[in-house]
Amino acid sequence: MKKNVIIIGGGAAGFFAAVNMAEFNPYLQVTILEKGGRVLEKVKVSGGGRCNVTHACFEPKELIKYYPRGKKELLGPFHQFMTGDTMEWFENRGVELKIEEDGRVFPVSNSSLSIIDCLENHAKRLGVNVKLHTKVDSVEAFGETFHIKTENELFVADKLLIATGSNSKIWDLANKLGHTIVKPVPSLFTFKINDSLIKDLPGLSVPKATVSLPEKKLESSGPILITHWGLSGPAILKLSAIAAIYFAEQNYHLPVLVNWLSEPYDQIFENLLQLKRKFSKRQIGLKSVFEQLPNRLWQNFISASNINSELRWADVSNKSLEVLAQKMTRSEFMVDGKTTFKEEFVTAGGIDLKEIDFKRFESKIHPNLFFAGETLNIDAVTGGFNFQNAWTGGYIAARAIAEV
Repeated sequence: MKKNVIIIGGGAAGFFAAVNMAEFNPYLQVTILEKGGRVLEKVKVSGGGRCNVTHACFEPKELIKYYPRGKKELLGPFHQFMTGDTMEWFENRGVELKIEEDGRVFPVSNSSLSIIDCLENHAKRLGVNVKLHTKVDSVEAFGETFHIKTENELFVADKLLIATGSNSKIWDLANKLGHTIVKPVPSLFTFKINDSLIKDLPGLSVPKATVSLPEKKLESSGPILITHWGLSGPAILKLSAIAAIYFAEQNYHLPVLVNWLSEPYDQIFENLLQLKRKFSKRQIGLKSVFEQLPNRLWQNFISASNINSELRWADVSNKSLEVLAQKMTRSEFMVDGKTTFKEEFVTAGGIDLKEIDFKRFESKIHPNLFFAGETLNIDAVTGGFNFQNAWTGGYIAARAIAEV
């Protein structure tokens, strides 16, 4: 007699788990309940529609450093199913992948449909039942089975996997089952900043800057993008993830520092003195002397330092160069709000990790109840790491469920 497995949530973790458990054990009847009209919607929009499948970091101890919440718990699971395993899994099923210069992994097709089609086709072939527009109203435990009520049906599950991502209604249902919910707050977001230094420069980017919260001794480095509303880019998003709880506590109103050159003040001041000697007869505002600073941003630094852009380098005082070096290495901006990073909404918060057996991704409170993906209090910086958490959790939960 087939065992009934119900998966709540048709996202990456849930769908990946469904395909794997159906492959592991043909005697399972696997059903996905998805409240929306489509599955794998987050996969579709990831990476600008290309799907950032994972990241080319192949050492578990290094990989966990990209997870502000969950690093300790994921170390063991990553030894079971790692980034290389994810790449091999998809490539063995016909999806060619490539590693880009920054380590992100994408389909060679540059289309998220390659990932979606792979998962949907295998699910169909393996007999996974996908029920769309199926909103779960309640979940009750009866011994070691579960009753899942929707508007029109009652499902009885021998095994239940919850993989809905950031879903307050499902967290409420998990709480009624006895699980503790860590209050969710946004994790990946960009900074709203209104400052004359960057106000007229939307679209400009700097390839390697460092943004920091000195009070918390937190920082991140990488590209920064100036936008119509403030600052974005990998360095900003990484800091937003690392300091997600602190930003929420401060109601997203706090100062941040940007070192646009990722070099110490003393080094930059010394560079300016050398440039003063080298370009003594050139106008200081004529052209950026730092390769990674766009000309318009360089000119704004000149203006913010109260230096006449038409002055020759030789006529600029050392005191003015000190101010310029300070502006470039310690620009202070007041963050006054946040904006969601594209459609890729991620939260810090969810099922308390102390209540999960990470050898199986199974509840310590209810046997036969499993969780995977962002339903748990696990989140990562941008770059394919959140998907890797989904693939790893889905795979390990599938293997444990398929043991029956």
